[in-house]
Amino acid sequence: MSKQTSPGRRLRLGMVGGGQGAFIGAVHRIAARLDDRYELVAGALSSKPDVAAASAAELFIDPDRSYASFEDMAKKEAAREDGIDVCAIVTPNHLHFPAAMAMLDAGIHVICDKPLCMTVEEAEQIEAKVAQTGLLFALTHNYTAYPMVREARQMVADGKLGDIRLVQVEYPQGWMATKVEDTDNKQASWRADPAKAGMGGALGDIGTHAHNLANFVSGLDITELCADVDAIVEGRKLDDNVQILLRYENGARGMLWASQVAVGHENGLRLRIYGDKGGMEWAQEHPNHLHFSPLDGRPELLTRGGAGIGEEGLRGVRVPPGHPEGYLEGFANLYTDFADQLTAHLNGSEPDPASLLVPGVVEGLKGMKFVEAVVRSGRDGAVWVKM
Repeated sequence: MSKQTSPGRRLRLGMVGGGQGAFIGAVHRIAARLDDRYELVAGALSSKPDVAAASAAELFIDPDRSYASFEDMAKKEAAREDGIDVCAIVTPNHLHFPAAMAMLDAGIHVICDKPLCMTVEEAEQIEAKVAQTGLLFALTHNYTAYPMVREARQMVADGKLGDIRLVQVEYPQGWMATKVEDTDNKQASWRADPAKAGMGGALGDIGTHAHNLANFVSGLDITELCADVDAIVEGRKLDDNVQILLRYENGARGMLWASQVAVGHENGLRLRIYGDKGGMEWAQEHPNHLHFSPLDGRPELLTRGGAGIGEEGLRGVRVPPGHPEGYLEGFANLYTDFADQLTAHLNGSEPDPASLLVPGVVEGLKGMKFVEAVVRSGRDGAVWVKM
C-alpha cells in the first residue's frame, strides 16, 4: 500500500451530493474510509435542506457543518481554520461544473465523480482553473485502480504485447431495458434527463468508463471515430446504446460498445487488447484475473497478488491471493493514491510517483471530447469524425 508519510491526522473531507437515496455517495464514503486516510466532516448532501440535514445527522456530521448549498459550504469551509482539505462531488452531472469551480475558487482540492462535466467548454474551464490555482483534482474513473488493470497497463508499457493492433472494449448493462425513468427510480430519472445528464445517456454514464479504461491500459489516444448512437427504448430522450468504430494514433483499430438495454448483463465491462506479440483480456465482473496469451506460447492466467505480478499490480492489494477484491477496493485505491498526493502537497514534498495514476482533469477533458465527437458522429449519420 501507500509509502507516503502522514500529515499527522486524517484528511478532512467534505461532500457535495450523496445524501439519502443516492448510490455513488455511499461508495465514495466507503472508499475514503477503507484505508483510514479521511474523515468526513462537512457536507452539502442534498439540494433539499431537510434531506441534507437528515443525511448529515445519519453520517454524524456536526449540524454547523451541514450546508444547504455547495456555494455556502465552499465559502464557510475556506474560512475555517479546520476547514476541509478536499471536497468529493457526487451529484448528477449538471452540478459537477459549478460545484467544482466553487471549491477551486475557495482554494479547496477536489475529487469529482465522472464524467467531469457537461461540455468540452466546461471541461476546459476546469482545466484552466486547476492550472491557475495549483490545486489537486481527481476524477473517479475507478476501474483504472483495480490491481489487474494496472498490471495490464504495465505489461503493455513493457512491450509484452508488442505493437498494439486492436483494442476492443465493451460495457453492457440491462437495467434500463424498459422506461424505468418513468418509475420512482431516482438513479434512472436523472440519467435519462438531458438537463441533468448532459448530451450522452449510456454514452456519458458508462461509455466514458469504457473509453477511459481502453486509453489507460493501451496508452493510446483515439484520433477518429464513427458512431451509431441509438435510443432503443421508445420515447427515451438520450441514447441507451452506442456502437463505435475507433482509430488510434498508432494506426490500431478498435471498437467500443456501451449499452444499458442489453438484457441479462449487469456491469459487464470488458477489455481486450491485441498486439503483434500477444493479447490480453480483463473483465470487471472477474476483476482478480487477467488473461494473457503470448504469440506461440501457452496462455497464462494471472491473478491478483499472485506469482509474477509486478510492483504496479501489487500496489493496492490488501489481502492474499484467493480472497476476492473488487469494486470498493478499486475505488479505495483512488482515494488512497489521492491522499498520498494531497499529503505530499500539504507537506511541500514530492508525491510517490506510483500515486500519480489517478485520473484528473486531463482525462476528464479527453472524456468530454470523446462524448461530443460520438454525439456529432451519430447526429450526422454515423460518419467518421476527428477527435
